[in-house]
Amino acid sequence: MRKQIAGLQKELEKTTESRSEAVNELRSSERAVSDSKRKLSGLTFQLRAAAQNLYELQQQALQLESTIQLQQAMLGKLLYQQYLGGRQEYLKLLLNNKDPNQTARDMRYYEYIARSRSNWLGMLRSNLLQLKSVMEQTQQKTREISTLKTKETEQKKTLENDLLVRQQVISKFGEQLTQQRREIGRLQRDENRLSQLVAKLSRVLASQKSKGLFNNEKLPDNRFDGKPFEQLKGKLALPVTGEVLNKFGTPRPDSAVLWRGLQLRASSGQPVKSVAAGRVVFADWLRGFGNLMIIDHGNGYMSLYGNNETLYKQVGDLLRGGDTIAAVGNSGGNEDYGVYFELRHKGEPMDPISWVTR
Repeated sequence: MRKQIAGLQKELEKTTESRSEAVNELRSSERAVSDSKRKLSGLTFQLRAAAQNLYELQQQALQLESTIQLQQAMLGKLLYQQYLGGRQEYLKLLLNNKDPNQTARDMRYYEYIARSRSNWLGMLRSNLLQLKSVMEQTQQKTREISTLKTKETEQKKTLENDLLVRQQVISKFGEQLTQQRREIGRLQRDENRLSQLVAKLSRVLASQKSKGLFNNEKLPDNRFDGKPFEQLKGKLALPVTGEVLNKFGTPRPDSAVLWRGLQLRASSGQPVKSVAAGRVVFADWLRGFGNLMIIDHGNGYMSLYGNNETLYKQVGDLLRGGDTIAAVGNSGGNEDYGVYFELRHKGEPMDPISWVTR
């Protein structure tokens, strides 16, 4: 039985190594998911802006059409008046024997009518040209919206494919590992009931610890923008609402490695906020941390946000406190959804709890 267990353990180790090698595939698929969601978000924003622009152009066209109708009516009245008077009336003013002053006044009246007609014709021509330009812009914007909708549909298909690939990479080795662990568990239970009891007690204790230290209900905002980061100690808020699962500096479960930050449990897709103003200096996939973002707050202070599903910001982007920078996920191979959060000064980790207001 012990030989059989040892053989299964070796087989399990090989599969675990294979899963470790599959981290490269996981990194690629999770990068693709993040990129796809960022592009989809950008396309949605462009689509909204184009639709608003189209609405404004349509309103402008309606205004121009109303103005043109008014100008056409006024021009029609002028032409009708001129038709009633006729050119002969103008010649009669020059040839009759009436008072010269009256003749001069009448001629000035006809000159005003002619000038007014010319002005109305000029404005009408200008507005017709403007209306033509607005209609062409409207048609162009309509085509642009159609193109953006097509791109958005294609991007959604790409995202669905990327998510499917990610799920296949994770489940590819998960099923085999689960089956082997069940087999090992059965043999170990046959050999030693005490080991089973100890394992159950360990799971109970671990489950009690995983309930979390406290619930965070505050989110960052921009009220401290412009102040040096070192003055914000005790005033910050954690990047997501949810459970804080660990204490800084305590050992990780089943490991001698100490926690250098906080693991925050949160729901999938929940917005992740920047704790303070700064500039993005890293936004990519990193083994063990999944889709990771690092923000530089100046004077050697940095904040780190790991295990995200989507990174909305890129290197070089300037941020205000409370800006949405990512979406909660479980990238990097984590089982639970949440965010891993660290604060560092000149590369050294600091206890985030001492920097946040409770």
